[in-house]
Amino acid sequence: MTTAVVVGSGPNGLAAALTLAAAGVRVRVIEAADTLGGGTRSGELTLPGLIHDECSGMHPLALGSAFAERFDLAGAGLSWRWAPVEFAHPLDGGRGAVAVRSVTGTAAGLGEGGRAWRHTFGPLTKRFGTISREFLQPVPHLPRHPLHLALFGAYAGLPATLLARRFRTPEARALFTGVAAHAFRPLDTLASSAIGVALTTAAHAFGWPVAEGGSAAIRDAILLRAAEHGVAFETGRRVTSLDELGGPDLVMLDTTPAAAARIAGARMPPRVRRAYLRYRHGPGAFKVDFAVEGGVPWTHEGSRSAGTVHLGGDTDEMAAAEKDVAAGRMPERPFVLVGQQYLADGTRSAGDVHPLYAYAHVPAGYTGDATAAITARIEQFAPGFRDRVRATHVRSTTEMSRHNENYVAGDIVTGANDPWQLVFRPRPALDPYATGVPGVYLCSAATPPGAGAHGMCGYHAARRALARL
Repeated sequence: MTTAVVVGSGPNGLAAALTLAAAGVRVRVIEAADTLGGGTRSGELTLPGLIHDECSGMHPLALGSAFAERFDLAGAGLSWRWAPVEFAHPLDGGRGAVAVRSVTGTAAGLGEGGRAWRHTFGPLTKRFGTISREFLQPVPHLPRHPLHLALFGAYAGLPATLLARRFRTPEARALFTGVAAHAFRPLDTLASSAIGVALTTAAHAFGWPVAEGGSAAIRDAILLRAAEHGVAFETGRRVTSLDELGGPDLVMLDTTPAAAARIAGARMPPRVRRAYLRYRHGPGAFKVDFAVEGGVPWTHEGSRSAGTVHLGGDTDEMAAAEKDVAAGRMPERPFVLVGQQYLADGTRSAGDVHPLYAYAHVPAGYTGDATAAITARIEQFAPGFRDRVRATHVRSTTEMSRHNENYVAGDIVTGANDPWQLVFRPRPALDPYATGVPGVYLCSAATPPGAGAHGMCGYHAARRALARL
């Protein structure tokens, strides 16, 4: 029987394990941490009874993916839940904008910006099933739907600040730019619209769901399916060399490229090793979880119903903050993402005390404390917020990377999203998962399609590995 070892148990490692096991491979997963799941872990970080997502919280690209369709995770206990509003962007004075599942409904709330929103995202949403299949795989490939992909690319290739001008009003422009900021890169650069266009269209096509009971439920569903196929798990063991693995037929590395180079050692061709060691990581995230009594008193009414709230001011302010972060400077008022998952999933709360998830974009390896800046950002748009906070839990960039070694210097996206790495991650190659070592593959979020579509990197890597057996 063919055997495989998966090193690392993040969602991509688990997806690779399940994909291989379902094809009849005997699989063993080895995890350095004491807990499986990587970015899909949840816990009572602040007060008893409040469930906080430790990293990934919202899952715009989880539905409709090839991995989700291949394996019945709903039958393994995974339930998706949606807030009334997918995402919101408040501005000063109680102004703001919201995105709901309906393109038409969203456009209706955007005033003069609504027509351009409808014309941009209406056609993309209708074709998102085929478009997402194209970009949720290695970019250099022969597309099955080239016209649909070209439609997506016409917007995705633009600087986010340029595409935002299309939406005419400050509220509509900010609504789009806040999503584009998920890229963790300067918003005036080429292709900085790509993630914003993809995630906004996903909101209209599938919504931005959360997993009932916390993101750990995603992990638990994959683990259940993997156990059914006989996958074995070992935690608390750090792999430092391929020589430790006992000579399996396949090795899947759910690690950073640099860690893969260290594990492969002299077996890895020098050209691949150099490319892996040159792989660039992006800025960091500084995360604060709050226990909030009565929820957040947003001045902008629509934000009170939103699963995700982007705090960054107008487009110009967000562009300036993201440019500072990329240059290694901490902005006075950083971009902050707030997750109100409890609005979709009431099981995460304890009575009228709710878990709030928030992180700021900060320079890579930022050593300061951004807690006050994050709190002030929320208070700016929700006066009285501080008075409702009952407990906090802080995770700096250093603690991020200690908690999950793939988050280098706090980089939760696990790679700089510049145009080169968007197309050629982790290195230019016909097979981006191949490490140059026979039978050894990289399957982490440093490979296509990258972070955000949990499991898809591992799924594609495992399918490539099976095809080469």
